[in-house]
Amino acid sequence: MQYVSIMVYYKKGGFPKYRIKKKRQDFMNSDRQYERTVELWRSYGIATSLELAAHLDNFAILFSYNSGKIENREITYHDTHEIFKNGRVCGYTGDLRTLYEIKNLKDASELMYRWFDGRKPITLDSIREMQFELTKGTYNERRWELGERPGEFKKNDLWGVGMHDVAAPVDELEDDLQQDLDEVSEFGDENPLVAAAFWHARFEGVHAFADGNGRTGRAMMNYYLLLHNHPPIVIFDEDRKDYYAALDGFDMTGDLKPLIGFLRRETCKTWESAVQREDRSHQMSLEKKRDTVSRRVSLDEINNNFNAR
Repeated sequence: MQYVSIMVYYKKGGFPKYRIKKKRQDFMNSDRQYERTVELWRSYGIATSLELAAHLDNFAILFSYNSGKIENREITYHDTHEIFKNGRVCGYTGDLRTLYEIKNLKDASELMYRWFDGRKPITLDSIREMQFELTKGTYNERRWELGERPGEFKKNDLWGVGMHDVAAPVDELEDDLQQDLDEVSEFGDENPLVAAAFWHARFEGVHAFADGNGRTGRAMMNYYLLLHNHPPIVIFDEDRKDYYAALDGFDMTGDLKPLIGFLRRETCKTWESAVQREDRSHQMSLEKKRDTVSRRVSLDEINNNFNAR
């Protein structure tokens, strides 16, 4: 099994850069639960957006709720479910921006389905397109006055990220993002979760937009996983402290192991019910086959006894 390490180097201005280097590491020893989850997803053989949407019907709501909730505490599962299923929320009295954000999360899911049919590659343009879907109609007055717009890379070095305020300078962020995309594309299909973790951590560190970086990064990470036949992941709001700690650790030390471990656990948590249903179905099928064989043996014995007379 192939594993990776992360090499850290620095460029002018002190912003850390990272390169993926393939090698064996014991931190990627897969537990059976994770392997079973990936096996189940790949057994679906999803080829079209219609098949994808069918398998992600409930996932899309759960992912959107948690991804939005991480950054906006006003988002509720009820409101998310209502917008996804009915396109509206009755009796809503909260902040209008919250409704826009939820509707945008639905639009972003539909955009991903359209991309999937054509296996659209991840590029700077597709990243901008996803960020636009997620933030349209939600930029506040201050961002607007500073010239920031949804779907455009940030124009000001005012929007940092994390407890250490790490972010790429405006005049370097496009080069940084393109270099990271090139790194990931060279990694291949050996372990998509590792490549996705690396890209997500780097994207959040670059912090390319004035808003919506977390939602965009999580959406694009899942799209990358879908392109490489890996189950998409819900990063649960209840686990956000561990999530942020793993991202901050990578920013400071270049250690990707905590984030990989975190994403593996979230993968299992996301698809736990589906795996359990499949295992129960498999067990019932085995029991049915055993019962059939047992009945056949009993009938054979009766026939043999009858003929012996």
